[in-house]
Amino acid sequence: MSKQIGNNEFSPNILLNQQHQQLTELVELIASEKLILQEHDPEALLLISEEKNTLLLAIEALDRKISQDKGFAQDKATGILTNALANISSLLDQCKQQNIVNGQIIQQSKLAVERMKTSLLENHNKNAITYDSKGKKSAGLSSLGLKA
Repeated sequence: MSKQIGNNEFSPNILLNQQHQQLTELVELIASEKLILQEHDPEALLLISEEKNTLLLAIEALDRKISQDKGFAQDKATGILTNALANISSLLDQCKQQNIVNGQIIQQSKLAVERMKTSLLENHNKNAITYDSKGKKSAGLSSLGLKA
């Protein structure tokens, strides 16, 4: 197993522990995001989205660091990291599943907003007063034979 060399290289276990910790934090953030989506709190959603983005960037940077670590490839090939990698894979699957659920909540919210918008526009159009070519008032219910 590799040892710490200077300040730039760490043992693969330390790096994987950091990654596990970051992914655990991501799981918690996604769970919080779900609650915020259900509560329809746009300000809190913006804050947690920024936090999530920052964490995802950190995860990506650490992932690059791990992939460039010479000891990681060696330890992975010998099977030393099997359990740690399985735990990380499990956390990633959990994140993906939670993100799918959050995506479905967002889609349902969009549909609800669209239905509400359509309903409001239909009600507005029914009560709208327009003028005909002679300047007389004409209500939106003229198709029903009603005049304003």
